[in-house]
Amino acid sequence: MRRILVMGVSAGAGKSTFARNLGEILDYPVTFLDSLYFEPGWQEVPSEVFEQRQLDATAGSTWIIEGNYSRTVSVRETNADTVIYLELPLYLCLFRVLKRRIRYHKQTRPDMGKECREKLDWVFLKYIVTTYRRRRVDMRSRMRNYTEEGKNVFLLQSRRQIREFLQMVERTQIDELH
Repeated sequence: MRRILVMGVSAGAGKSTFARNLGEILDYPVTFLDSLYFEPGWQEVPSEVFEQRQLDATAGSTWIIEGNYSRTVSVRETNADTVIYLELPLYLCLFRVLKRRIRYHKQTRPDMGKECREKLDWVFLKYIVTTYRRRRVDMRSRMRNYTEEGKNVFLLQSRRQIREFLQMVERTQIDELH
């Protein structure tokens, strides 16, 4: 578990928080795809720039990359040896998106591009609700493919499973030090 993708079924699944916590435990650099994709003021970078930034992020021997961005997943999945997929219930994802909007009102989240103040609109909420089931099916299929390719795949479906996984990784790290 040296080159890790953290993916999720939806916004609000907890990818950023999980990746940050895992990075602290393992002492690995963490890259948030949103921070590579958005320039100040929510300006999207050209595809070739986004892809190059991902290649740069995957150049090291240890890393964690958080985010989905399915259209460019091939750029980073090749070098990954581990995929952790967070599939929390839709209601929890929606709650977290709303909570995040309140928490970071007029601020930029630590995992976002610079000067991208937190925002939320009905179009985004509708997208989450209307695509959740399809994305869950698509992501499960992708995880099966990763397993067949020999990657370590972890499916975490609850806050409890997430907490226990991080505790297990932390225990493993401590055991390796002794």
